[in-house]
Amino acid sequence: MASWYVFFPLHIYTLSLLLILTKPGDCCFTHIFCFGDSISDTGNYLKSIGDRYHPVGSLPYGETYFGRPTGRYSDGRIILDFIAQAYGLPFIPPYLSGNTTKDFPHGVNFAVGGATALNSFAITAAIDLTISVQSQK
Repeated sequence: MASWYVFFPLHIYTLSLLLILTKPGDCCFTHIFCFGDSISDTGNYLKSIGDRYHPVGSLPYGETYFGRPTGRYSDGRIILDFIAQAYGLPFIPPYLSGNTTKDFPHGVNFAVGGATALNSFAITAAIDLTISVQSQK
């Protein structure tokens, strides 16, 4: 089975082609729902830790475009921001920034830094397996 990094460029090219071929006025999308990890997090992780310090809540994160930290793991916009802009939608807010569905008129971002597709048992098992294989060499 191929690793994610083999298919990631394919997704970027497909998305780029879709954005190029679709004019914002012709688009029928009115909402974006995003799931992911730090590459698409717009502030969920920062909101989830409350007042505790994390580097993503400090400059240089957000410095280039927003002029302040926004919870994005970037110094500016992330690809989700460019997709929303291409379709004439506003920036998609993080789920933890709202209280009701009215806070998300154009969709919501569920992505959070550190998210994984595996449960903690699978991660622990993989680490244990790696350690035991290395120790037997």
